Amino acid sequence: MQNTINKTESLNKIKTTDGIKFILISSFCFAIINVMVKKLDNIPTYEIAFFRTFISLIMSYYSIKTLSLNPWGNNKKYLILRGLFGTIAFLLFFYTLQKMPLATAITVQYLAPIFTTIISVFFLKEKIKISQWFFFAISFSGIIFLKGFDSRVSIYYLVIGIISAFLSASAYNCIRKLKDYDHPAIIVFYFPLVSIPIIGPYTILNWVQPYGIQWFYLLATGFLTQIAQIYMTKAFHSDKLSVVSNFSYIGAVFALFFGYFIFDEKISLLSGFGIILVILGAILSSIYKN
Repeated sequence: MQNTINKTESLNKIKTTDGIKFILISSFCFAIINVMVKKLDNIPTYEIAFFRTFISLIMSYYSIKTLSLNPWGNNKKYLILRGLFGTIAFLLFFYTLQKMPLATAITVQYLAPIFTTIISVFFLKEKIKISQWFFFAISFSGIIFLKGFDSRVSIYYLVIGIISAFLSASAYNCIRKLKDYDHPAIIVFYFPLVSIPIIGPYTILNWVQPYGIQWFYLLATGFLTQIAQIYMTKAFHSDKLSVVSNFSYIGAVFALFFGYFIFDEKISLLSGFGIILVILGAILSSIYKN
């Protein structure tokens, strides 16, 4: 117990600049994962999630043993909630990745920092300035532009994406809550520990056989997820959520680049304006708060 607390206290002394570096590394890893998920268009999302979590479970447990940590952690309530929220969120996100243009699906996820800030008012007792609500409105108006001017985006998939963003925000608040209780390796470990009992049995009963390069994509999503989760957790432990989340928006640039050059996805002028509004509103909110 004391060993874990000492490790956590040393982690809390990480410089803010390290937090920014951590979130940039995490964002790039997630961008590569998103491309691979979209490439696996004939593999069900639950099967992709199973590979991702199974590999992460093995790597997380190895990290915990190497660090001589108690694998069950200290604050089990929020560890389990973090795993539950995260599991449902990424299942829904993978689904939207396969059904919507890459840049659009990822842009909708950028509502997560806004939801994160709103939830933190009730969950972490952080404060929101009145002007931030105006910036939130800018982001949500961007979603309206995306839906109204992109025929490839249906209301159904858009709502699924928004729910995914909200659950991601709930998971981020749990991570922030856990910074004074558990080491990042423990928090990462609980994600697959909660996920596998939920999606494992269904995956086995409804198995779809991968072929060729798909095996590489499935395995790579697992390894890259582990790296991305660790750096994301370190970033959230290094500074306030509102500061760190600003720099995660580089993922939108990756999405536009990969969507255009890999999937030949064209973005109309008005849809592009919607993407800008979503990201601009969230960034302005964080800048104003800080």
